[in-house]
Amino acid sequence: MSRAEVSSGEPGGSGGAPAPLNSRLVTIMAIATGAIVANLYYAQPLLHQVALTFSVGSTAASLVVTCAQIGYAAGLVLVVPLGDRHPRRTLVVGIFVVNAAWLALAGAAPTLWLFEVANLAIGAASVAGQVMIPFAADLADPARRGRVVARLMTGLLIGVLAARTVSGLVAQVAGWRAIYFFSAGLMLLFAAVLRAVLPGEQARPQVPYRALVGASFSLLANEPVLRRRAFDGACQFAAFSALWTSLAFLLSGAPYHYSKAVIGLYGLLGIGGVLAANVAGKMADLQRTRIVTTVSAAVLTGSFGLLALGRTSAVALIFGVLTADAGAQGVQITNQAIIYTVSEARSRITSAYMVCFMAGGALGSVTSGLVYSHAGWHGVCALGAGYGLLLLLGALRDHAWPVAARKTPAPAAGGRAARPLSE
Repeated sequence: MSRAEVSSGEPGGSGGAPAPLNSRLVTIMAIATGAIVANLYYAQPLLHQVALTFSVGSTAASLVVTCAQIGYAAGLVLVVPLGDRHPRRTLVVGIFVVNAAWLALAGAAPTLWLFEVANLAIGAASVAGQVMIPFAADLADPARRGRVVARLMTGLLIGVLAARTVSGLVAQVAGWRAIYFFSAGLMLLFAAVLRAVLPGEQARPQVPYRALVGASFSLLANEPVLRRRAFDGACQFAAFSALWTSLAFLLSGAPYHYSKAVIGLYGLLGIGGVLAANVAGKMADLQRTRIVTTVSAAVLTGSFGLLALGRTSAVALIFGVLTADAGAQGVQITNQAIIYTVSEARSRITSAYMVCFMAGGALGSVTSGLVYSHAGWHGVCALGAGYGLLLLLGALRDHAWPVAARKTPAPAAGGRAARPLSE
């Protein structure tokens, strides 16, 4: 869908001139993206308390995060492609409302299995940001698309950071369940705001749902640049999730014995990722993607050396988290700036990429819980460094053998295909 197919007039309109992507609209979309993706991460600093409440070990508790990530991946496959078929304003608002209902259930869940089911559904209903990001990419001037995507991804990252911090603080005051009820109310508030401000869109071809979903996998199979960047995203998020899934267990035990509030404050260290996201967006607009990917991958991999020292040194742990977040976000922003040049079916492009991304995250979470149970924090750091090394080796390979984009892309189902750009 091109910019000319988006109505401006009043929100929800069906015709007229293209809607301008002004700073106010980008900011609101960025904040909303951060708010809904935060639901995936509220449990991370609370895993120790969740384990105590339900009388389970660290491995079983860490599955809560894995369930949310698996649910998110399912939403990427089954929900996000609908953004290439239905008006995205209506789709986004509906997702926020559904998310609120599942958050309320999670807060009230009396058993671990029901809490995990609720987190699975919360994950599936947290994909609104991945509908809005390609929406903003459609509206953006191509010369500034990397920076627009970076702003929304900055909102997403701040949401992730705030999730861990706010979750810890709320749990300290009102118990770990309270954050889920708080977020349910917040989702309803954002549903009302987005209903008012998002632009409407003209009708598009009603592609059969099965073909719509299948087109995402066709793009992944047929587009080498998308496939290459999806692998990078999976490795990056596996390393990132390995860190954050086990960090709460480290900080709640010897020698730290931190409270839930202090553990949550560690999320603020991801500010390094916010800065890296904006730098990466500008570099992507300047077509310097390979060097950003390589440097970011090296930073992410090297951060696990500092994190290993953090087993007994708070200073090393702090700097390790800062550098890990910076490296991870540098890779992610560059990836998304590149994949949006592959096709104008950007919701399906997002679906294909993010499924691989979240699959990597789920793998990182579940392996982190297992490794921490058997090999402790140093084992988790070795695991994260291994995922980072896969990413770095791929980035170095790209300098010698760049991945070539398809010269004659096949049209995506129900939409036009743009000529992809090489990296």
